[in-house]
Amino acid sequence: MKKSVFLGTLSATALLGGIAAAGTLEDVQARGALNCGVNIGLTGFAAPDANGEYQGFDAALCKAVAAAVLGDASKVKFVPLTGETRFTALASGEVDILARNSTWTFLRDVDLKFDFVAVNYYDGQAFMVKKDLGVSSAKELDGATVCIQTGTTTELNLADFFKANNMSYTPVNVDSDAEAQRQYLSGACDAYTTDASGLAASRASMPDSDNHIILPEIISKEPLGPMVRHGDNVWGDVVRWTYFALVAAEEYGVNKANIEEVASTTQNPEIKRLLGVEDDLGAKMGLDKDWAKRAIAAGGNYGEIFEANIGSATPIRLARGLNALWTQGGLQYAPPFR
Repeated sequence: MKKSVFLGTLSATALLGGIAAAGTLEDVQARGALNCGVNIGLTGFAAPDANGEYQGFDAALCKAVAAAVLGDASKVKFVPLTGETRFTALASGEVDILARNSTWTFLRDVDLKFDFVAVNYYDGQAFMVKKDLGVSSAKELDGATVCIQTGTTTELNLADFFKANNMSYTPVNVDSDAEAQRQYLSGACDAYTTDASGLAASRASMPDSDNHIILPEIISKEPLGPMVRHGDNVWGDVVRWTYFALVAAEEYGVNKANIEEVASTTQNPEIKRLLGVEDDLGAKMGLDKDWAKRAIAAGGNYGEIFEANIGSATPIRLARGLNALWTQGGLQYAPPFR
C-alpha cells in the first residue's frame, strides 16, 4: 500500500535534519528493544491478535531482526502508523525500521532520503467490488465511486488509469484501510482500490468475504519493502541481510524444524557461512556468528513466513506468484553469503 508520496509539511530539508548519524544498531542494542513501525491493522501483514500482540508477514521481519540483533524475537516494540504518519516516524527516529507494506519509489528513496533495504513483497494496485455490482473488469467502472486513501500514490495511479481509459470516477477519500473498508461495506463507494495484497487482506476480514471479488487488472508496480533512514549504512546492512538470510534459508531448505540438524551436518559451504558454522559474517556488521541462525529460527524461512501469514491456506489466500523464489520462476533472490 503506497500511501503518502510526500510527507505533507515535512520537507526534504526537515528530513535531512532528522536523519540519525550512524549508530542505530548501537541504539537498539543499548535500548534492548527494536522499535518497528507497522500498519495500524492489516490482517496477515501486521495486526494485533486477541492478546494485542502484533502478528503477520511484515511483523515477522521485525521479529527476525530482533532475534538477530538482540537474541530474542520478542524484544520488539510495534508502533502502529497510518499512511500519513509513517514517514515522519521513521525520519524522526521514533522507529528504527518501517515494515509497513510501503512502495519503493524514486522520491521516497532519493528525495525523502530513506533506504529501502529489499523488496519483501512484489505487488500491484487493483480494485475490489461486490459481486452484485455485476462487473468483471476495472474497465467497466466508468462513473463509479471509488474509496481511496488520501495523499497516496494510489490516488495518482487511479487518476492515470481512468484518464488512460477515458473514464470518469468520483473519489471517496479515507484516511486508513479500516475506514476504506467501512465505507466500502456501507455502500459509500462502488469499488475500493489499493494494493492487491491489501485488498485480499481486507476481504479476509469481512464476514461475507465470498461476496467480494478482486478485479483482474493490476494497474501499477508496487514493490513493497522495509525502510530505514538514509545514511546509517551499518543498520541498513543488518536489516537487509537479515531479510536475505530468510530468503536464502528457503532456497537451501533450512527451516525452523531442521535448522539445528542442518547446522551440525551440512557440507554446503554457503549454508555453513549462512548459519555461522564457518567464517564469521556477523562480525562484519557488529553481530555474533549466530545472528542469521536466530533470525531464521524466530519465524522460519521466507516461505514459511509467507505461507503462515498470507499464503494460499490462510484466509488471505495469496499465491506466491512473483514472490516465489527465483528457482521457481519468481523474483525473490538472495545475493551470496560469502
